Amino acid sequence: MLVRSFILKTSALKPVERMVRHWRMFRPLVKRFIAGDTLEEALAASKVLLDKGFFVTLDYLGENTKSDMEARAATKTFIQMLDEIAKVVRNPIPTAPALAGGSHLGSRIADLGSSFTPEPLNISIKLTQCGLDLGDAYAERNYREVVQAAAERNNFIRVDMEASAYTERTLKIVESVWRDMPNTGTVLQSYLRRTDQDVKHVIDIGLRVRLVKGAYLEPAAVAFPDKKHVDEAYLNEAKKLVSKGKYPAIATHDENIITSLLTYVKNEQIDQSGFEFQMLYGIRRDLQDRLLKEGYNVRVYVPFGDQWYPYFTRRLAERPANALFILKSLFKG
Repeated sequence: MLVRSFILKTSALKPVERMVRHWRMFRPLVKRFIAGDTLEEALAASKVLLDKGFFVTLDYLGENTKSDMEARAATKTFIQMLDEIAKVVRNPIPTAPALAGGSHLGSRIADLGSSFTPEPLNISIKLTQCGLDLGDAYAERNYREVVQAAAERNNFIRVDMEASAYTERTLKIVESVWRDMPNTGTVLQSYLRRTDQDVKHVIDIGLRVRLVKGAYLEPAAVAFPDKKHVDEAYLNEAKKLVSKGKYPAIATHDENIITSLLTYVKNEQIDQSGFEFQMLYGIRRDLQDRLLKEGYNVRVYVPFGDQWYPYFTRRLAERPANALFILKSLFKG
């Protein structure tokens, strides 16, 4: 955890950001994690994955818009992404109970059970891209517009979870929109001390979530500071979600956790079609392939866009070996 904190603090320095953005030695590593600067490049990468049998989530990188113009531009980009996705893949039409009866459908989604069919290609967004720093109501209006556009195209919107200062606000906004349009869900971070209660709540109401460990630098009062505690929390919460959750996404590259979870799934005779694994573009391709061959649903999270730096540094912090590789390269003759 100390190495992770050091990387996050160092990467926040402007000289370090300039160096990473402009030095050639970083380009191969950036390309490993980022599918490209444009939607066209990201869709090309997505087609390759879809042809292999993976599901895909597209993530247009960026966060913390500061003006109405920026937030509206991001909202329009999300809708454009949905339009382009519709040309690439025909997402399954939701089952009849999810379509019937007009608004306030969220309370019924837990009743769909095994009839649920996941979308081959969907998108993730951040509420700060939608203008959360400009106000909750403002961000919710933009977010609702995107979810409505996704509903019209039989698609799903995942709201990424950001730093802990946004957690409560994000969950409230997502639940508000979800109760009118159930084609949306969010993310929970197991390193936050509050997450066990949040897992119970989303299971109770039937909200779809992705479970991650968490990648932001947080104080110990808010998040578990040690990896062991985070790993224990993650595995316990993952077990609850695969047992009782609404098609949860288990997002981890930790092979020990995956092995333990698969043993639990087998022992409890849990239907493996009732959840999916999610992994990041360019990370543990071997593990992605193995799980897919074993018959599990595997979704690859494909980020793109020129605002890649914050995302890239969080990935380095999660995998310090990548940062060590760069440091060794600096000292080679």
